[in-house]
Amino acid sequence: MRQLANARGVSGQEEEARDLILAAIDGHVEDVRVDALGNVLARKPGAQGAGLPRVLVTAHMDEIGFMLRSIDNDGLLRIYPVGGVDARILPGLRVSVGPAGVPGVFVWKPIHLGREQRTVPLDNLRIDIGASDRAGAAAHAKPGDMITFPGEYMTIGDEAVRGKALDNRAGCALLVELLQGDPLPCELLVAFTTQEEIGLRGASVVVEALQPDLAIVLESTPAHDLPDLAADPDEGIAFNPSTRQGAGPVLTVMDSRTIVDPRLLHWLRATSEAEGIPYQLKSAHGGGNDAGAIHVAGRGVPTAAISMPARYVHGPAALLRVSDFEHSLALLRAALNSVSPALLAHD
Repeated sequence: MRQLANARGVSGQEEEARDLILAAIDGHVEDVRVDALGNVLARKPGAQGAGLPRVLVTAHMDEIGFMLRSIDNDGLLRIYPVGGVDARILPGLRVSVGPAGVPGVFVWKPIHLGREQRTVPLDNLRIDIGASDRAGAAAHAKPGDMITFPGEYMTIGDEAVRGKALDNRAGCALLVELLQGDPLPCELLVAFTTQEEIGLRGASVVVEALQPDLAIVLESTPAHDLPDLAADPDEGIAFNPSTRQGAGPVLTVMDSRTIVDPRLLHWLRATSEAEGIPYQLKSAHGGGNDAGAIHVAGRGVPTAAISMPARYVHGPAALLRVSDFEHSLALLRAALNSVSPALLAHD
């Protein structure tokens, strides 16, 4: 997880993360290849021979970031967002520019000069790399360079880890752990996908290549367990988050792109309850993941999503509880050990 979270891999330039994954799964899978969109595809044969269900498990490799748009006369960099970025968190944050990782910082007025300005639109933000003019900046960066938050993975206390790209390198680490384990009673089809953050693009071609019977998407999802800081302190802080850290894997019911196949949702819930694994449900009108592309590809693929709840995703320091990772892995293994052709039967 540390290596994957620290790796640079903005959508469309996932090479660093991909190389780590290829090394980690070497010897544990067969038919490994990298397709035209940069997805890593592979197969792990089942433990019981031929005729097994073909289960696709995916995790996306890319992270949000920025692309260098142009350089101003004063040497400051203009940028485009790559993926969903909240401009409110950016002023003053450090970034890493281009393949050389040139250090930079988002420009921001000091507080004693800009008290009246609460937020700045993303189009008005610039990145300072210490150059005094365009020529000086152009010696270190060029339009088209990708820009990321610096990698600073660390453990926090005994319960959590922090990293810039836990969405979704945590999912990638989960899938690597699964592949390094024993064979399962299914034919495991694997896709580490690209460009999820800009429209589920890598996942859109995976089904045609692998032809699965069903699919499970591994993700990180926002944990909505922060208190209402505007609440009256005399009345206490009351909130009922839809997803909470430490409460186990999140099973999607519906999001903006997918209504999860009810047969698979029932299967995952029943498996969790039978194994004593905590879980929680998510039904949201916003958001989405690779399931949105996979379930409507080809002739349609029954698809479910298992997500790990993380705070501060799409920022420089996402936070994930180790117990949520471990419970997600336990659920994934238990579910795949119980998969059968009868799972997809209609009543």
